[in-house]
Amino acid sequence: MPALSTGADVQEEWAWAGPGASPWASYRGLEGSYDEVKGAGGGARAHWRSYIEAVENLGAGEVHRRWEESQDLIRQNGVTYNVYGDPRGMDRPWQLDPIPLVIAPEEWARLGDGLVQRARLLDRILSDIYGPQRLLARGFLPPELVFGNPAFLHPCHGLQVPADRRLHLYAAELGRAADGSILILGDRTQAPSGAGYALENRLVLSRMLPDVIRDCRVDRLAPYFQSVRDLLQSIAPHNRDNPRIVLLTPGPYNETYFEHAFLAGYLGYTLVEGGDLMVRGNRVYLKLLGGLQPVDVILRRLDDDYCDPLELRGQSFLGVPGLLQVLRAGNVAMANALGSGVVETPAILAYLPAICREMLGEELKLPWAESWWCGEPVGMGHVLSKLHRLVIKPAFAHRSFEPVFGDRLAPAQLRELADRIRARPGDFVGQAQVELSSVPVMAGDRLEPRYQTLRAFLAARDDGYAIMPGGLTRVASSADSKVVTMQRGGGSKDTWIVADHPVTTFSLLPSPHRAVRLSRAGGDLSSRHADNFYWLGRYVERAEQVVRLLRAILARLTEKAGMAEAPELPALLRALTAQTQTFPGFLEEGEAPLDRPEEELLSVIFDRERPGSLASTLVMLQRVASKVRDRISVDMWRTLSHLMVDLIADLNAMAAAADPGGGEAAGDAERPAAARTDARAVLSEVMEVLDAGISRLAAFSGLVAENLTRGQSWTFLDMGRRLERSLQTCGLLRGTLAVQGRAEGGILEALLEIADSTMTYRRRYLSTVQAAPVLDLLLADETNPRSLAFQLAALADSIDRLPRDPALPGRSAEQRIVLASLTSVRLAELDALAAAGEGGPRPRLEALLRKVEGDLPILSEVLAASYFSHLQTSRHLGNHAAGHPPPGPGPSGGPPPGDDTAATAPEPAQGP
Repeated sequence: MPALSTGADVQEEWAWAGPGASPWASYRGLEGSYDEVKGAGGGARAHWRSYIEAVENLGAGEVHRRWEESQDLIRQNGVTYNVYGDPRGMDRPWQLDPIPLVIAPEEWARLGDGLVQRARLLDRILSDIYGPQRLLARGFLPPELVFGNPAFLHPCHGLQVPADRRLHLYAAELGRAADGSILILGDRTQAPSGAGYALENRLVLSRMLPDVIRDCRVDRLAPYFQSVRDLLQSIAPHNRDNPRIVLLTPGPYNETYFEHAFLAGYLGYTLVEGGDLMVRGNRVYLKLLGGLQPVDVILRRLDDDYCDPLELRGQSFLGVPGLLQVLRAGNVAMANALGSGVVETPAILAYLPAICREMLGEELKLPWAESWWCGEPVGMGHVLSKLHRLVIKPAFAHRSFEPVFGDRLAPAQLRELADRIRARPGDFVGQAQVELSSVPVMAGDRLEPRYQTLRAFLAARDDGYAIMPGGLTRVASSADSKVVTMQRGGGSKDTWIVADHPVTTFSLLPSPHRAVRLSRAGGDLSSRHADNFYWLGRYVERAEQVVRLLRAILARLTEKAGMAEAPELPALLRALTAQTQTFPGFLEEGEAPLDRPEEELLSVIFDRERPGSLASTLVMLQRVASKVRDRISVDMWRTLSHLMVDLIADLNAMAAAADPGGGEAAGDAERPAAARTDARAVLSEVMEVLDAGISRLAAFSGLVAENLTRGQSWTFLDMGRRLERSLQTCGLLRGTLAVQGRAEGGILEALLEIADSTMTYRRRYLSTVQAAPVLDLLLADETNPRSLAFQLAALADSIDRLPRDPALPGRSAEQRIVLASLTSVRLAELDALAAAGEGGPRPRLEALLRKVEGDLPILSEVLAASYFSHLQTSRHLGNHAAGHPPPGPGPSGGPPPGDDTAATAPEPAQGP
């Protein structure tokens, strides 16, 4: 195996000049490993000298002060990495260490040559595998390694790609062995991640140590990203001068979603999910509020087989149906080409030297961690004989498991592992264990050693590949951990390549001294974002209305003696079932739920598996909010996050207290009585949680009102709130006043309380509470932000601002629907609505509320068809607008389109 020179001839040690108390002087690397900073004699390596002298001159106190400010910057920028199973979930901050990895220019130049060769080789292998397959025919690759690899996509065989290049972006995993040689540990050819995090690391340290970076002559990263932009523009099949390029992401639940959003903004591309794109007439289109826009290039961060559910993975909700057919037609380009993940398997490492000689006529320049594929008898025999010295890795991604270090296994465990290998030999690769090099990390006032690896990035260009002068350095979570991965709590470092030439000042970021063209346009909002903002508004309002109604019920149930002292409770309980759609609830036959309401209330509050419950509504709110996280301010996200995380946590804790037996739902009536705590006592504690929830919802509403720019995002969020509040108000009034004609004083008081309109009523009317003035305040008063008329008027204003074809005559369908509902409310006679019929109910009020309740779901459907789905409205919508409701979900509506179980599952990705 060839060895890459480490540049030891130029890495003479530099005698330590710092004070004896310096943490650098006392730092020691890990025993048996090559230390990146210190040489065998204990002195610092020469290329570290400028950095160490610079930070020593700053002083430890100043470095710590700047680092604290930089950590605040990471939090403010929302830099996160989602570790599945971490309690912080998508709020887990990106782990960055302030000490960079410094690499000498001579060593980087030699490494770059080897990486460019490797990228060229892998690209040629991909072209052969999906083309003539000469390597298979001539025995350079075992057929089982290709056709038995799930990453080989049969529908992509023969697929033509621009310039016959399939590997546009490439990343290599690098590690330094104990002798100082740099080895290839693995290849990332499918949708390599980490370049955005490397850039973010550089931006943070540039703010922290600008003078140090300048004095150390650190190469800039911007030219690499310019190469990426030039590359993507060059492969566009149409509009090459100004192509529309999108970055395809699995969505906000992906572990590296922040990087997707960050890179899209930095490169100037539109961040899209599969639902944002659609195929029509052999073209891919981006769905925007203003219509469909053709897409020329897709930079994907989605695994190969998830990209087209029509021809690849059928159960994928993340891709674009028909995408592969458009690629065949040559009407869209993709980076990287579909199927490029087939050469990521570590099983291919052992075959690369011979393939390199065959395809390039060269010897492979970069050494690799010796690997043996167990799918061949010779490889399996070697692995089994040396099992205690090797690291066992999965050969293919579909059999993914953590690397197994043979030297850490007991004899019985080694035998069990050997049996697993014999049972399915093709699924395993044995790799020589590499004693990775160590680097210092800051741990308080001390420097501690950690194992490290480096991910280097390359982008294709006409004459080969451009390499990023830097990369993503990752460090293990502790000194005794040899697994270097972010998913196991690891951290990252900036990577500095010390330049031996003048450092360019080129940057893709706008210069602070350059005049900026003034603009008040926010860009055309994508249909997905409009959809999510709309449903964010609906779920925020739905949560608030459920909390307000529950609070009114619990106050009467716990602070009074129940039904005897609060005769309005039965009506409110029935309204709760109707509002939340938690049937049969308090509407079932018999009076048992009304006699013992505590159990049902506990279920409506706590049961996450019950659609319509408070817990379920909060989960849906959390899901939708995460999809617009990159579009709202940090304060708005924090408010929502506190609301969702804290409120859900409080409810979960109370659910556990109310159900010590461990049932799925706290309201399970079949639980043994001895296993239950006093339900009413639990409901008393819930009151405090509901009060806190109201305060946080109000804080979010205030931030929306005061801080969110009045653009399309605000319009759809506000429309969702207004439509949902209209539905909730109609349902509440119809479930109480429309069916109640006598002894309703308590109900009227409760309605004013729920609508937060008690003080307004008292200021206007000093007499007792009566139905007509309450209806006026909650139904027809357009100065009351809680009234139905106010919501409909606001909806009408927002709909008038929506983009539409100016050539179309008259009002749109959505304008006609909302205007009809608003007119019905404005023309209503309040005295007639308040008049009770012979049996007590109010038939005119019932008819008006039913009409509005019937129109609003139709309005939601029309908005979805016009702006979210870009579907032609069906003919029966004309009848709907006339007041005939369609079959379908109840007035509360359903979840947002596409917000299904697929969104909750961890999407596949190649995280750092």
